[in-house]
Amino acid sequence: MLDIYSVPSPCYVMEEDLLRKNLSLIKHVAEEAGVEIILAFKAFAMWKSFPIFREYIQHTTASSLYEAKLAFLEFGSKAHTYSPAYTEIEFDEIMHCSSHITFNSLGQFHRFYPMVQASKEPVSCGLRVNPEYSEVEVELYNPCAPGSRFGVTADQLPDQLPEGIDGFHCHCLCESSSFEFERTLAQFEERFGYWLPQLKWVNFGGGHLMTRKDYNVEHLIYILKSFKSLYPHLKIILEPGSAFAWQTGPLVSTIVDIVENHGIRTAILNVSFTCHMPDCLEMPYQPAVRGAETMPAEEVKTAPRSEHVYRLGGNSCLSGDYMGSWKFDHELQIGERIVFEDMIHYTMVKTTMFNGIHHPSIAIWHSDGQLEVCRTFGYEDYRDRMS
Repeated sequence: MLDIYSVPSPCYVMEEDLLRKNLSLIKHVAEEAGVEIILAFKAFAMWKSFPIFREYIQHTTASSLYEAKLAFLEFGSKAHTYSPAYTEIEFDEIMHCSSHITFNSLGQFHRFYPMVQASKEPVSCGLRVNPEYSEVEVELYNPCAPGSRFGVTADQLPDQLPEGIDGFHCHCLCESSSFEFERTLAQFEERFGYWLPQLKWVNFGGGHLMTRKDYNVEHLIYILKSFKSLYPHLKIILEPGSAFAWQTGPLVSTIVDIVENHGIRTAILNVSFTCHMPDCLEMPYQPAVRGAETMPAEEVKTAPRSEHVYRLGGNSCLSGDYMGSWKFDHELQIGERIVFEDMIHYTMVKTTMFNGIHHPSIAIWHSDGQLEVCRTFGYEDYRDRMS
C-alpha cells in the first residue's frame, strides 16, 4: 500500500495497477463488441502515463488545438477532434494533428470543409448531432438541455447529407449506466436512423462509466453488438474519459490549521476545492475521504463533539472553498495527511492557480512500488501564467 507520508503534499498520485485494471476492462469491451474505445483528454491528459495507455488503445479524442497537439506529439497518433467552434487561425494545425474532425453545426462544416478538401491531410469529417434526449440530471453537464449549443437536431438535416460528412458524433451521457445508454441509443436511432446508411462511422461520445463497480459490462457489449448487427458498415467509436481514470488514485493533502466557529470545526488544508477539486463545487458532490465517514448535513448539527466531525476547508480566499462534513475516528491534528479518494479524472485537467495557491505535484505510483514524481510546481509557474 502507498505510504501517504512518502509523497509530496499536496500531490495527485495515479496508481499504475489501478489504471491497468481499467485499461484491461476497456480493451476487453472493445474486442468483444468489435468497437474502438479511445481516451478523451477532457477528463484525463496526464501525458507521462501515455506509454501505459499505448499498450491498450491506439487513439485519443481532443476538444481543442492543444489537446490535438498532445495527441499527435505525445500520444503518437492523430486525434479524433471535436470543438464547438473552430477558427481559421487554428484549423490548419488542427487538421495536421487530427484523423477525424467533427463539426458542431452545418455552418461550421460548410465554412471549413473547403480547407479540408484543399489540404493534403487525410481527415474524415463528421457532424455532431443532438437527439434532444438525455438522462443527465445536472443541467451543467447536460448537452441536450433545451437551447443547447451542442449539435444539429434531426429537423436541421437535409435528406441527403452534404458530400464530405462521413460520420455522426452523439454525446449525451455523463457517468451513465449501460441502460441509460440503451435508452439514449433508441432515441438516436429514432431521430437519425434515416441517415445511417450514408455514413462510415458513428461516435457515441463519452459518459460510458464501464469501470464503475456496478456497471453492467456484458449488457454494454450486448448493446454494441446488436447495433453493429443492424449497421455492419459502420465503425463504432466510444470516447469515455472518466472510465479510464476512474478510482485510479487520490489527492494527498495536509492539515495546516483547525478553526472553530459556532460549534463547527474546520480543518484547513493545503489544497483548495475551487482550485484543485472544482467538480466538487460545480457538480456538486462530496468526495470520499480515506478513514472518514461522510456526514449528512441534517446530522451535523446534532452530532456530539466526541464523534470528531469536521468540515474540510481549502486555503483560498473564496468564502465557499469548503466541503463537509466528515466524521473521523479520532481528533484531527495539524500536520496530519487528509486523502481525497478518486481525484485523477476531471481534477488535474480543471485545476487553476487562482489566488496563487500552491499547485499539487503530480506523481505515478508504479507497479514495482516506486513513486515517480512527474511534476512539481513553483512560483515561476504562477508568474508565467499571469504574465
